[in-house]
Amino acid sequence: MPANAHAAAIACGGGVSTGRVAVNGCISAQRGTAGPFPSREITAHIKARNTGTKALNISYEAFSRPDGGSWEKVGTGRAYVRAGETIGPVEVGSTTRVCAPVKVEIRVHARADGAAWSGWSSASTKQCQT
Repeated sequence: MPANAHAAAIACGGGVSTGRVAVNGCISAQRGTAGPFPSREITAHIKARNTGTKALNISYEAFSRPDGGSWEKVGTGRAYVRAGETIGPVEVGSTTRVCAPVKVEIRVHARADGAAWSGWSSASTKQCQT
């Protein structure tokens, strides 16, 4: 079930995994303005844990979708994660949205070098809640 984020707090959704990598998608929503209009800076984050006994290079990417529209990539990254180490929440990318009464979702996935991509971990926010 997706998590909800309000203001600048970071909320993380459910976990997924691939091989020795456990992943959570996280989201934050920071208040701002876009010209004369109130806006939210919606930021995708990832938490990743290496559950194995060897260090890994992890690749990850994040996508955003406002109110059930099309998924758009907001960022990618790589990290070196030691055995048993957890990283994050690490910012993957962000998008600015003018306030509207819509739900904004993010999803992230990750993979270790040479492994398959994990499933998607999601999080969401109502971008203009107080």
